[in-house]
Amino acid sequence: QVHLVETGGGLVQPGGSLRLSCAASGIIFGIYTMGWYRQVPGKERELVALIASGGSTNYADSVKGRFTISRDNAKDTVYLQMNRLKPEDTAVYYCKAGYRANDYWGQGTQVTVSS
Repeated sequence: QVHLVETGGGLVQPGGSLRLSCAASGIIFGIYTMGWYRQVPGKERELVALIASGGSTNYADSVKGRFTISRDNAKDTVYLQMNRLKPEDTAVYYCKAGYRANDYWGQGTQVTVSS
């Protein structure tokens, strides 16, 4: 059984930082492309960042230079370091594991950026 568990969300002031973690189990973590997505009510879920099994990364334009995705294959965990947070970053953040036709999602963690 596959589980992806996101942690690290919360309330932060504009300009602040948060680090999200996603711990995976039930998959061969090292072969999966891992991603962070986010969704606000009434909008489609959007890609935030991806990291391939080999370590290459891809970011949404809106977070380039502020967010960093990384992975620790020894811990089966992917991270999203979020700096210089803005109110428009407020969303539920989801972790996704993808390999060929297999996609798995976590339950999500709320990030709220507000003063």
